[in-house]
Amino acid sequence: MNIIRKPLITEKFTSLGERLNQYGFIVDKKATKPEIKAEIEKLYDVKVTDIRTMIYAGKTKQKYTKRNIISGRRRDFKKAIVALKEGQEIDFYSEV
Repeated sequence: MNIIRKPLITEKFTSLGERLNQYGFIVDKKATKPEIKAEIEKLYDVKVTDIRTMIYAGKTKQKYTKRNIISGRRRDFKKAIVALKEGQEIDFYSEV
């Protein structure tokens, strides 16, 4: 099972990384905090001190066409905010 889906690279999480040494990830909905911690420590070779998780419900979307209204819904997802030990950091741009 792939626990880490993708890192969140936004202005908000970039500033969190610079100020508070915290990074955001989209993770599998069934993943637990110990599993997330182990995966991040293995992938990025850092020491995780704290994890906060939250589950977001997918938004409802509507598209108006000539014939009718098409309704749909985006997927639900789980976000994890990971705090690292002082002096460590994750560089997402090193592999670009």
